[in-house]
Amino acid sequence: MKAEDFMLPCPIKKFFGIDCFGCGTQRAILMVFEGRFAEAFHMFPAVYTVLLFFATVILNFVDRKRNYSNILIFLAILNAIIMVTSYFYKHLFLNIH
Repeated sequence: MKAEDFMLPCPIKKFFGIDCFGCGTQRAILMVFEGRFAEAFHMFPAVYTVLLFFATVILNFVDRKRNYSNILIFLAILNAIIMVTSYFYKHLFLNIH
């Protein structure tokens, strides 16, 4: 059994046949854990900021003494910008559907 067997299908791609802004996230995260860093970035450019965001969320729950809300807001906005930019770049300039 491979890790890919447990990945969740994208409902937008399944029902509408188009990629969403987050398509490729699960595969890219798996590639990071396998050590395929460049491939992960090409699959989903926001993979590293998404991982940083989730690490900060976990840190927020573990370390209650500090307030991480400003960092989380910044990372959420940064992720959104990277995801939207890479989505349109991929679909407008690379003609990937």
